[in-house]
Amino acid sequence: MNKPVTSYETSQVMEAGTLSEAKSAGTWKDFLTIFKMGIVISNLITTFTGIWLALEITGQSFFDNIWHVVFGLLGSALVMAGGCALNNYIDRDIDQLMERTKERPSATGRLSGKQVLWSGIIMSALGILVLLQASYVAAVFGLIGLFVYVVVYTWWLKRTHSINTVIGGISGAVPPVIGWAAIDPAFSSGEPWILFLIMFLWQPPHFLALAMKRVEEYRRAGIPMLPVVAGFEMTKRQMIIYVAFLVPVSFFLYTLGPIYMIAAVVLGFGWLGFAIAGLYMKDIMKWARIMFVFSLNYMTILFIIMVIAAI
Repeated sequence: MNKPVTSYETSQVMEAGTLSEAKSAGTWKDFLTIFKMGIVISNLITTFTGIWLALEITGQSFFDNIWHVVFGLLGSALVMAGGCALNNYIDRDIDQLMERTKERPSATGRLSGKQVLWSGIIMSALGILVLLQASYVAAVFGLIGLFVYVVVYTWWLKRTHSINTVIGGISGAVPPVIGWAAIDPAFSSGEPWILFLIMFLWQPPHFLALAMKRVEEYRRAGIPMLPVVAGFEMTKRQMIIYVAFLVPVSFFLYTLGPIYMIAAVVLGFGWLGFAIAGLYMKDIMKWARIMFVFSLNYMTILFIIMVIAAI
């Protein structure tokens, strides 16, 4: 197993000048890049789903709760953007070693370390304050997600243990719970925890597919992702297990009706079929790409259908 990147090695990289402080203030596009807007938008889909289901299931009016909706979405977006910026700040050394991330403004020096750090802190703090306007419970879960993503995942486990993807999945599973808490902070129904489980089980096969595609980059950066430390066969079996658990968990939302259930069955067993096919496909990289793309479509389509089915 490749050893994790150490703080000493980080300082050597910086001293060597491969990561210099930016001389310019950076452009707005650079800041949008470190905020990872694609990730923010995709997570807002699950946040809104939590909000919408909470409104429908508890029998509340959308317009009567419009400010809770606005504060829930805006606060979540700010917290997620802030967490992504802090992730970029911590990872700016190893990002230079990976093809996928080497052009990030935090890695090239287009934005200085201070700019990235303070952007993350300010956005995160604003996000928590905005979530407080929705409900203090929403703010607490926002803080939990931020802490797990920045401290537990990025700062600690990402560089030390292959379980990083699993534990880091907690932060990615929190958005729909934040959305629900913005409307129903008492959690008077069990649906938000089902949404949490769906997102929690979805993330390992999604990110492990990406890790397989980028295995050599992770190995070069010293990041102990599962494909690096245990190989492809173990990774494929792990992915099958997560998808196999995800399928029945998604059925727990059967109260949303037949449209949702049809989608859950088709998407779930379709993904499980692709996962099992990986045991027999010779072109592993092609299979990993299929799994990655299918996972994105699974999450997006399933959560959109949840909203439609609840109307």
